[in-house]
Amino acid sequence: MPFQIIRNDITKVKADAIVNTANPNVAIGAGVDTAIYKAAGEEKLLAERAKIGQLEPGKVGITPAFNLKAKYIIHASGPWWEGGDYGEADLLRACYDKSLALAYEHGCKSIAFPLLATGTYGFPKRLGIEIAVNSFTEFLTEHEMEIFLVVFGQKSVRISGELGEEVRSFIDDEYVAATLDEEYRAERPWNREYVEASIDAAEFEDEETEDEEIYDEEAYDEPDNRPKGSIIHGSNMLASLCSPGAKEANEAKEPKLFAAGKAMSLDDALKSMYTDSFEKHLQQLINKKGLKNSEVYAAANISKQYFSKLLKGQVKPSKEKVLALAVGLQLNMDEAVDFLRLAGYALSPVSQTDVIVEYFIRHREYSVMKIDIVLFDYGLSPLSNG
Repeated sequence: MPFQIIRNDITKVKADAIVNTANPNVAIGAGVDTAIYKAAGEEKLLAERAKIGQLEPGKVGITPAFNLKAKYIIHASGPWWEGGDYGEADLLRACYDKSLALAYEHGCKSIAFPLLATGTYGFPKRLGIEIAVNSFTEFLTEHEMEIFLVVFGQKSVRISGELGEEVRSFIDDEYVAATLDEEYRAERPWNREYVEASIDAAEFEDEETEDEEIYDEEAYDEPDNRPKGSIIHGSNMLASLCSPGAKEANEAKEPKLFAAGKAMSLDDALKSMYTDSFEKHLQQLINKKGLKNSEVYAAANISKQYFSKLLKGQVKPSKEKVLALAVGLQLNMDEAVDFLRLAGYALSPVSQTDVIVEYFIRHREYSVMKIDIVLFDYGLSPLSNG
């Protein structure tokens, strides 16, 4: 996958380049900066850093990595947060963009970042994530590189900040609603004894029938517990279908299904079902949304190679990949549900992962990288791992 979030000591990460939040002066700073100098070899690294000279906020430089597992260290001078009125966001974005460009110029295939400026420098975490993700996504639409976001510290350390708290509130609300719905349905055993036909109930509101056993009037009084449609007892349905003259009678009384605003029989409805392949539907959605392929796979955090195989029908996507594609395609909730169904999957109200993805889709936050960061904070597997 192009982007991964990992918990590790950045000095131990194996990547072509690692990014260091550098002291703007030719001096060893505190925290991670100190750790990088010690692991790489203080004297040699400081001598190379001196060749770069002063680094103003938003500037970057590159040196060999010496004793580290990386080839290069990219020194990025992050801005201090002073309330947001001094161009801090633009300077931080420059740190990410220039670091990626410098790594690419030096032939790097992988790069590891800390979440720049959100610690000692005081940047709000949500804004820091927004800037990082936007930079990574834009870069990956034009280039191929593995990008690692490295989190140092215990599992209790969270990096999603206010975004994670908003998602937590959404999850709690959805979980309560799902639990109440489960309890509501469990108290009504008739739900398990009836089959629901996909019929528009409005067709039958003014109709009367002598066969009272076929229609359950009590069930009709529970409109919130079922989709629109009549509720037909299975045994009565079977008896009516098998009786003499049933075909003619049923044709005369056959409920009408609706598709594209037209009434049709069940046979016609089945014939009109969507039969295109998943890959064809995927390409149609890309065209409909006016997106480039690169925009979709970058936002979905899917490699160009895997995406190409998807479009050729050479791989069957997992549910996680389909969820990621729904985000990359910028689908609304109804479109996402249909898209999942076409691939043979469905959202679960009791899956934290599904509810988190739903939060992002409903809020039109179309970035799997952000989703993965929140999933990481919750101890859940990233969509990108699926």
